[in-house]
Amino acid sequence: MNTEELIEATNAKIIGQASLNKEINISTDTRTIKSGDFYLPLKGASFDGEKFIAQAIEKGAIGAFFTSNQNLPKGVNALFLQVPNTLTAYLQLANYRLHKLKPFVIAVTGSSGKTTTKELVASVLSEKYKTFKTPLNHNNEIGFCQTVFEAPDDVEVLVLEMGMRGLGEIELLSKYSEPDVAIISNVGTAHIGRLGSRENIAKAKCEIVKGIKSQKTLAMEITPALIAHNDEIIKNTVDFNGEKIFYSINDVKIIEKSASYSKFEYKENIYELNVGGDYNIENALSAINIGLKLGLTIEQIQTGLKKYKPIEKRWESVTVNVNEKKFEIINDSYNANPESMHAFVDTIFEHYKNYVLILGDMGELGENEIQYHRELGEYINKKNNLAPTAKIISIGTLSKNITNAITACEIKHFDNIENAIPYIKSNIESGTILFLKASRSMKFEQIIELLSK
Repeated sequence: MNTEELIEATNAKIIGQASLNKEINISTDTRTIKSGDFYLPLKGASFDGEKFIAQAIEKGAIGAFFTSNQNLPKGVNALFLQVPNTLTAYLQLANYRLHKLKPFVIAVTGSSGKTTTKELVASVLSEKYKTFKTPLNHNNEIGFCQTVFEAPDDVEVLVLEMGMRGLGEIELLSKYSEPDVAIISNVGTAHIGRLGSRENIAKAKCEIVKGIKSQKTLAMEITPALIAHNDEIIKNTVDFNGEKIFYSINDVKIIEKSASYSKFEYKENIYELNVGGDYNIENALSAINIGLKLGLTIEQIQTGLKKYKPIEKRWESVTVNVNEKKFEIINDSYNANPESMHAFVDTIFEHYKNYVLILGDMGELGENEIQYHRELGEYINKKNNLAPTAKIISIGTLSKNITNAITACEIKHFDNIENAIPYIKSNIESGTILFLKASRSMKFEQIIELLSK
């Protein structure tokens, strides 16, 4: 962008002087800022980027956004742009760049499965279009802006993951991203501690349609659409008059599946995934439907699905040598909630015989968090396909309620990861597969690190 566009996009008040047509990069971090950049300071609960404006100028920034005069350095030749809120300015700039790039925008949300869905959608659409996606879990307001500015100038399709911690957040992201299509992978109990009920969670997720607009791109007319899990709570909550496409695992005929492979029929066509689990098949249905909507051939969709590979901490497989023992570890600790935990254990019980489940706390479940953990244990206890040698280890505070409810197999509980490691080393047989599942805050990747030492 150039400095004149900064002013146009944000309606900023100009203080100081600089060349208005000068091309710049926007930086929000003085640790990585470069000479010629324009500094956009952000604020959070424990930091205030405006306090580093002088440092940004010293490092070569040609100017900065600000809200308060008291943070401006004196006697410097720079362009300062005053705005009411710097995060809003960042969102306005991202929206301005979107209008310049004119990509087809796909917004993805859901209580669980949104990251996998985003990855599957991008993998499929890359077979025909220049596609860019939200990196990792950059799914908040700042991550949205970063994604837009990192997108290449020739991007045709932009796949945006949208997360939330409360009402109004996804609506804000939808407002500034103006998606052409929205995808809701599901509505579960993640964040129920903040929102109180599945109905409120559905309300927050369905905000994703608020910014949907009609846009003709990619050399075809494409009506705005919602692609959503066939959940009654979504149907009864979403307020959207455009095209609606609903899907679920009930629409699928499963032909073959294992822990690392799925083959299924959907709408009279056969598709394959190099991952297991019915939940991954459901996530793939979003990608199939958006691929069909954007004019991909069945062959292109099939190829895109087969190319999909799980991201880090999503069914990530590593082998660890511990003294004379060897363990395969499947790490699925990217996140966890009751729905994803149930799907996780179902996949393991169906396809594996020699395993140990290591389960941790599920976060942000509110006042019923103990009940949700106990219900998971009761669910496991009722399974009739538990392997005879199965062991289940819980680590954390809440997860003790999981193993307390299990009597059908050997269980063990530890308060923290460090205490669990000696037990694993001494009591788990070589060749056993260790499955890890917990909320990201549990940092279960440390289990791999400590076993590897």
